[in-house]
Amino acid sequence: MKINTDPKKIEEALTRRVEQVLPDKARLKRLMRQRQIKLYLGIDPTGSQLHLGHAIPLRKIQEFADLGHEAILVFGTGTVLAGDPSQREAARPRISPKEIEENIKNWKEQANKIIDFSKVKIKYNGDWLLKLGLKEIIDIASNISAIKLFQRDMFQERIRKKETVWMHETLYPLLQGYDSVFLDIDLEVGGTDQVFNMLIGRELEQKMKGKEKFVLTCPMLLGIDGKTMSKTSGNCVWISESPDQMFGKLMSMPDSLIIPYFELVTDTPEKTIKKYREDLKAKKVNPRDLKAKLAFEIVRMYHSLRAAQKAEKEFNKVFRQKELPRDIPGIKIKEKSLLLVDLLLKAKLVSSKAEARRLVQQKGVKINGRSQDNWQKRIGIERGMIVQVGKRRFAKIR
Repeated sequence: MKINTDPKKIEEALTRRVEQVLPDKARLKRLMRQRQIKLYLGIDPTGSQLHLGHAIPLRKIQEFADLGHEAILVFGTGTVLAGDPSQREAARPRISPKEIEENIKNWKEQANKIIDFSKVKIKYNGDWLLKLGLKEIIDIASNISAIKLFQRDMFQERIRKKETVWMHETLYPLLQGYDSVFLDIDLEVGGTDQVFNMLIGRELEQKMKGKEKFVLTCPMLLGIDGKTMSKTSGNCVWISESPDQMFGKLMSMPDSLIIPYFELVTDTPEKTIKKYREDLKAKKVNPRDLKAKLAFEIVRMYHSLRAAQKAEKEFNKVFRQKELPRDIPGIKIKEKSLLLVDLLLKAKLVSSKAEARRLVQQKGVKINGRSQDNWQKRIGIERGMIVQVGKRRFAKIR
């Protein structure tokens, strides 16, 4: 495939949704004009869903693929066994082979909304990492200082707190780094939380192959509450969510996130975003109107124009006119009564009992319009009962 050497297109690929290019953006630009480069993004299948934050680096490798470069999406079937310690206060729980297989299946379906798999290859690092013998692992490890591995911020924090740093966690950057060596990579793409791991890969490739490797980091997207995205906190916007849920969640986020979301999650032109930023600062526009444009655009991207129009209409009906949604999902429950947390879980309005407890304590749960404040309460199940979580999630007992 012929590569696109248009300087403007290359500059955009290395600037928009990019935090940093290491060691030198100018050198990577020159390389991209000279020949096809090989790049990859690695993701460990630790969960079953992708959120808008995951979409940022996924869309980035698609940009390179569209320019004619060889882009690879690597599923970490080997690295996931060690567990990435990045931004972790404790070791990740182990994951079973069945969970890994199921998560990858789900991720492929969701990534299909972002990635054109006729242009982007899929590989599994277990195919090479699980075949390494003791000699090969020692050879890899001999290129990296143990002191460097233990200098990681999260490890130092744990040591300060007199908590454990497990040996398999220190192996993780070596295993991820070896992906670059095995694949003979020119560029690795990842979030800012992956800088340490990606630079270990750069060092390994320099020492083991005598080859330069570039690192491109994408900014981390904050959750809709303005805090770090976390599935346990319920502040993620999932790619698999319904149009109504997606639209409603985005409308609930603080005004301070409007511009970052336009920049990181949409393809809205930079000139338009600049105008939005200036209008917000000068108070020439109602933040709610811009938020509605943002929500509409994101729903359109991941569903369709028709779905976005319907979601916007439904949102206005529920929140402006204070009416119940027209189409409330029905849930069949056989039990005559359930604890409130179990009811919320069974109605698929929460992802865990912990989330259910938190929402009840925050007075975010209603039964037939009445606020609930006791998560241990037993609820009598009645046909037609409306269960509501927050302002956007509803279920009707049938």
